[in-house]
Amino acid sequence: MTMATRKRLKPEESRTAALEAARHLLIETGPQAVTLKAVAGRIGRTHANLLHHFGSASGLQKALAQHLAETVCETIKEAVRASRAGLGSPREVVDLTFDAFDKEGAGALASWMLLTGNEDALDPIVETIHELIDEIAPEEADTHSGVLALHETTLTLVLLALGNALMGPALARSLGLPEGSARDRAERLLIGSLARDPAQS
Repeated sequence: MTMATRKRLKPEESRTAALEAARHLLIETGPQAVTLKAVAGRIGRTHANLLHHFGSASGLQKALAQHLAETVCETIKEAVRASRAGLGSPREVVDLTFDAFDKEGAGALASWMLLTGNEDALDPIVETIHELIDEIAPEEADTHSGVLALHETTLTLVLLALGNALMGPALARSLGLPEGSARDRAERLLIGSLARDPAQS
């Protein structure tokens, strides 16, 4: 164990290091590997140290869900802004969203937490996405119908990304469709939504 690993960290630094270690475990091994013991071993801390920060394994998983949600939403937000400014494309927004639930492990974590009885597992993700929508909603679309349309588009995009992470490729193959079919469908949805967005006209 190196001195760098064992150096004294501020509480927030220690918590962030634990969440990043948990995220890597999630991606590398799956949600069942995200335990207090495994995360503590990764960052050279004690089990008691992590208990102090998170209270329990489910507390760690919930904090990880919130950490992933914030990271995911910030990435999506930047992509949406770039798309609106003509610097990016709807496909980039779609790919970032799908990758967050697939490659970054958010979908697997959410399903694992629900299966293990942590019924409020999706709360951090839902709350963060709701804040994201409020922030990126165009000022011109301040009518009830405009905001509702934006919320519906985001709901569909997130559900497509979550479902695709859990069973998309296998389902596409069984239907004789290309594996990227769900992403293609989400891209068409987003293009249609942006075309109706008053901020684009």
